Amino acid sequence: MGEVVDGKRESGRAALGQTLLLLREKTGKTLTQLAAETSYDKSYLYRLEKGERLSKRAVMEDLDTYYGSGDLLVRLWREARKEVIKDKYKAFMELEATARVMWKFQLGVPGLLQTEDYARTVLSGLSGAQTTPGNGEEIEEQVALRMSRQELLSREPAPSIRVILDEGAVRRPVRNAKVWAEQLSRLLEAAELPTVALQVLPYTAGVHDLMRSDLTLLWQRVGDPVAYVEGNRFGELIDDPDKVLSFRLSYDLVRDVALTPEQSSAFIKRLLEECTP
Repeated sequence: MGEVVDGKRESGRAALGQTLLLLREKTGKTLTQLAAETSYDKSYLYRLEKGERLSKRAVMEDLDTYYGSGDLLVRLWREARKEVIKDKYKAFMELEATARVMWKFQLGVPGLLQTEDYARTVLSGLSGAQTTPGNGEEIEEQVALRMSRQELLSREPAPSIRVILDEGAVRRPVRNAKVWAEQLSRLLEAAELPTVALQVLPYTAGVHDLMRSDLTLLWQRVGDPVAYVEGNRFGELIDDPDKVLSFRLSYDLVRDVALTPEQSSAFIKRLLEECTP
């Protein structure tokens, strides 16, 4: 995996595709036979082998089972998916994946708690204007990446996560009522996890320091905490101790005026009832 060819490292997708091809050839199967036996489209499998597509993790799990390759394809997929992440997010994603404590303030529903259909809707643009024949596959890869990040919710040990949602995050629906109801239900399910605390910051809390951007505070098992601030078309990872402390104090003030986890769940349940026929 990751061979250096002509001074350049082979891409993760190429390494995964090559492995898929070798495993299929080892079994003596044609693409047509593989498609028939796995129920995956032949052209889709072809593009995976060519390194032109990045699948969802579940596809790699299915193919690992089919080939009897343990978790080889899943491990290669984990490396390949990093290439989908834009450079400015890579360091944050790496820290998020290993964090032991995570505090978030979000103006919208965070990726860690999104359903697949909601993520697809948001990434595609609510009106569909941002979806074109040329970027549909890119959107699907971004959806797969976003879903894969949610693995940390069930890892051992799972991180302790606190999410404070601005009220607008749970009041601003997508056009598809079913997708929105499922998303609200997903938030309620997440709130029941023993490692997740979910709070809603009501409009009545008034103005505060975190109104203009999302904030994530991360603690690793060892080392100092870091902050990640994200807004419209920008993201900044901050490790300066004084700045991180300032963000933590701002977070504490917001938490003090947010609804309690119990009140927040009741609030979301009422919204779910309103949008459910």
